[in-house]
Amino acid sequence: MPTEMPSPTRIPWPAWAKFLRRYGLENLAAWLLEAGGPLNVLGAQALFLGSPLLQPLLNGDKIDALANLLEDHDEGQAFIEYLRESAA
Repeated sequence: MPTEMPSPTRIPWPAWAKFLRRYGLENLAAWLLEAGGPLNVLGAQALFLGSPLLQPLLNGDKIDALANLLEDHDEGQAFIEYLRESAA
């Protein structure tokens, strides 16, 4: 039975969840993703536009993954579920 490979935008999720759990921010992050609504899309666009400036701080793939997470409502909901499942 073949194992399903995660999409490239979901590869950083375990590291993000670990970071958020370490600082007790997983519930805040989930709340912000839920409450952000249309503002999430604006945040994604800001990340896409600002990615050249953020390159020294973050890997370009991680910036793209975060922007895609903010832009795609279904991906945001999946990450919220991932955070809640990994916290349990």
